[in-house]
Amino acid sequence: MAKRRKQQYPGWMWMLFGLSIGLSVAFAVYLKDRGPTIDLVIPQPASLKSALDDNSEDVVDQPTKPPKERRFSFYDILPNFELIIPEKKPDIEADYAPQAVVEPGVYVLQAGSFSTNVDADRRRAELALQGIESHIQRVKVNDKDYHRVLIGPTEDLDELNLWRSRLRAANIDIFRIRLSD
Repeated sequence: MAKRRKQQYPGWMWMLFGLSIGLSVAFAVYLKDRGPTIDLVIPQPASLKSALDDNSEDVVDQPTKPPKERRFSFYDILPNFELIIPEKKPDIEADYAPQAVVEPGVYVLQAGSFSTNVDADRRRAELALQGIESHIQRVKVNDKDYHRVLIGPTEDLDELNLWRSRLRAANIDIFRIRLSD
């Protein structure tokens, strides 16, 4: 039994075959990805343009390309979200004096600032027993969370003075914050 040996191509022949296929694919990709050629328009001096234009028709310039579309939209969005901070800070006073507020404006009463929401909720329940509706505002100061118990806002000075008198009778200290005129 004589084995017939198939004639094989040498290894360097397979290497050249693979290299030629790879280079032809790379060349095809290169030709496909090439961008359009840029036509250079050489501007002519104004005197030469007028000398060449002798039929008294309006000269039409070549159309300009539309502006390139922006890739990101925050250039358009950010100016719409501009935050204007008033130069005048809100007027904050500890409310110890039993005098009625007579200066008109928008007021908020702060009935406490607590490090836990449980304590703030407890103060809110105390205010509800006094018939005063409040809400809790969570703020972050120096990487610490605080929970402020706020009453208002209100423009009604009679309502504001009524709240103050009820809170004073319940021995709850408050800050009166005047937001605006």
